Amino acid sequence: MKPLPLRTTLLAAGLIVALAACHKQEAPPMPPPPEVGVVTAQPQNVPLVQDQVGRLSALRTADVRARVPGILLHRLYDEGTDVKAGQKLFKIDPQPLQAELDQQLAQLASNKATAINAKAQADRARGLIGKHYVSQQDLDTAEATERTANASVKQSEAAVQAARINLGFTDVVSPIDGRAGQQQVTEGALVGQNETTLLTQVDQIDKLYVNFSMSVADLDTMRSAAAKGNATLSATDKSTIRIQLPDGSDYAEQGVLDFSSATVNPQTGTVNLRAQLANPDLRLLPGQFVTVKANLGELHNVFLVPQDAVLRDANSAYVLVVGEGHMKDPQTGEDKTVPSAAVRRPIQADRLSGSNWVVTGGLKQGDQIIVQGLPKARENAPVKPAAPKAEGADGAPGQAGAPGAPAGKQ
Repeated sequence: MKPLPLRTTLLAAGLIVALAACHKQEAPPMPPPPEVGVVTAQPQNVPLVQDQVGRLSALRTADVRARVPGILLHRLYDEGTDVKAGQKLFKIDPQPLQAELDQQLAQLASNKATAINAKAQADRARGLIGKHYVSQQDLDTAEATERTANASVKQSEAAVQAARINLGFTDVVSPIDGRAGQQQVTEGALVGQNETTLLTQVDQIDKLYVNFSMSVADLDTMRSAAAKGNATLSATDKSTIRIQLPDGSDYAEQGVLDFSSATVNPQTGTVNLRAQLANPDLRLLPGQFVTVKANLGELHNVFLVPQDAVLRDANSAYVLVVGEGHMKDPQTGEDKTVPSAAVRRPIQADRLSGSNWVVTGGLKQGDQIIVQGLPKARENAPVKPAAPKAEGADGAPGQAGAPGAPAGKQ
């Protein structure tokens, strides 16, 4: 093959260099920065709410027991129904105790007759002592016999009263208003023999206790915040609770804290707390587990950040805020400052308030927090901040619970 002339070769090389230069000069422009929805962080005071798992228990639980021995004859109530204080629940065979009462009544009558005779003899001796018809010793003996007879009468009266009380115990009644449980002993069984046999239980459930606990670490954190002025703790009788049912719904009634343990459980490292909660429609039942939201005071100068805006990695929680970023120029490879970029900001977010995280550190007033368009925002890359769009406008959730006003509306 014949080689190309030198001139032709030089022209071809020049053309290649020119094409390369044109290609370099016509590099595609950078894409416009993505638009992101931001809100402006504003400090505020929020309730100090502690979420814990709690368990319900009856306000009062009364054991209904057989207090006298006998055969159980009848159950006089329907199991699982509401009963009143004093209502008869069981009947124990009264015949042996009725016989005991009759015996004590007879003994009382005998002792009264003896006392009457002893009094007559003593009166006679007191009348004759002045005439010296009886000796002083005879008078002393007659009066001692009178006193002994009177004491026997009182003893018999007490025995009769005890027999009447025992006979009354054959009607087993409810000690409180509440809901009666299952029968524990069937009819025909011997009860109360050498022990007070449990027949059933009655639970007062128109009000309930909510029992829960709090770790010592959480309690110490709250007290430390209160000491620094970052929080205000409510008194025990001023603290309130709300509960969330297993289906996720909120219970309408509000409870009041009425007990806080003064000691720490050494096995769990927690402090026991208890609240009273009204249960007017009897929807809640003792033994039920619920989520307790205890309002124990107020946090000062914190920020509420929507949950979707808070990101987490292995090190910490963080948000992206609009600020000054630093990145390499893709064309020159040199570091450059980006005045309006998505900047990572580590935060302290340990508790929730509704749909927002409560941020106690890492933010400052006026920070523009990116709450929409996070998938499009890259750290230190430029972004275009704008007011967040309403729900459904661009597929992103609305930010009704955002911290403060949208950007540009402070």
